[in-house]
Amino acid sequence: MKRKYSAGAISLVGLGVLTVASYVLQERANVEAAGVQAPRFEVDPMWPKPLPNHWVIGATIGVAVDGSDNVWIIHREGSLEEKEKYAAMKPPASLCCAPAPPVLEFNQAGDLVGHWGGPGEGFDWPSSNHGIDVDFKGNVWIGGNGRGQQPAALPADESRMGAGRVHDSFVLKFTQSGKFLMQIGKPNMSKGSNDVDNLKLPAKTLVDPKTNELYVADGYGNRRVIVFDAETGKYKRHWGAYGHKPDDTQLPPYNPADPPAQQFRTPVHGLALSNDGILYVCDRINNRIQSFKPDGTYLKEVIIEKNTRGDGAAFDVALSRDPQQRFIYLADGSNMKIHVLQRDTLEVLTTFGDGGRQPGQFYAVHSIATDSKGNIYTTETYRGQRVQKFLFKGLAPVAKKDQGVVWPKSKG
Repeated sequence: MKRKYSAGAISLVGLGVLTVASYVLQERANVEAAGVQAPRFEVDPMWPKPLPNHWVIGATIGVAVDGSDNVWIIHREGSLEEKEKYAAMKPPASLCCAPAPPVLEFNQAGDLVGHWGGPGEGFDWPSSNHGIDVDFKGNVWIGGNGRGQQPAALPADESRMGAGRVHDSFVLKFTQSGKFLMQIGKPNMSKGSNDVDNLKLPAKTLVDPKTNELYVADGYGNRRVIVFDAETGKYKRHWGAYGHKPDDTQLPPYNPADPPAQQFRTPVHGLALSNDGILYVCDRINNRIQSFKPDGTYLKEVIIEKNTRGDGAAFDVALSRDPQQRFIYLADGSNMKIHVLQRDTLEVLTTFGDGGRQPGQFYAVHSIATDSKGNIYTTETYRGQRVQKFLFKGLAPVAKKDQGVVWPKSKG
């Protein structure tokens, strides 16, 4: 009887294992049958390598990838705490640390291969750096969202600007070695969202390789996208939400119960241009991405995490590097994650990331870019103060809507 009972128990256990295994296989088959696939990533916890010279970086508010797959970031030295700058004091207060130069360039291995930035002759450096782009010719573009100190005295014809005057009403163009090439706009000269000569706290730039036109998400003060000739700086066109003429009327605080706002809220924070000529614009506080033709014709929008208040969910966008650019990656600095969207439908397929300080987690993920291999790079603002790399691992069935931290899989 004992032997029969044991055999029966073993049979039941075996049946249970088979049942669980069958269930798992069936679930996997169901997911695959649904045809929902998305790019899969793993954080590279060893990238980049430590900086030399006891350098540290502050709030990191821009990332770009150049034609050689080198990764560029820009950060704010002024955001560092006093104890993070002891070695830079005169005399030094300790062996560590000192602010790194504002513009840093890394190669694919994570080595620092270039650094420069700061005030110089012939141009106005932003009082608060914001955004970096390396265009198809290798030129480096920088914006800023700092209000700065107001001039002590204003010419009579400028007095109308009053409290609305801001220092960072321009963008800058440099070579990759940091040589100044061009400035569009002048500090403290912005006249609002329909001023075609100046910007107002511009957040991000990009250059269309087909037309050599510069698109600016403009920005923290203005409520528009504006386009210039990237060679001459000549104004081309601009528009606001839904392709309308922008309006600087102050909107009430965002309320998810309200109908969609008919103008951008500030900041107009990120943009990306697809190979097939669709411009995606981050209306950050309104928690949405709007898409346009290059001439400003509105196409459609998607709302992301509608109930997000405060800093908003739509910080920055990047596109996947497959030929069709099937996916959009949205950096969500309030909910501390990356949303992966199907580009043709703007449907959110999955997310990855979570709040925290460890690799693969985020504190205010701010900017995002992709390289030719499909890897993702992110930066974090406020006290996040870092750049991270997420390795592209191919397409995979979407088994979880929220993946959490995409830690490298064990090889054991």
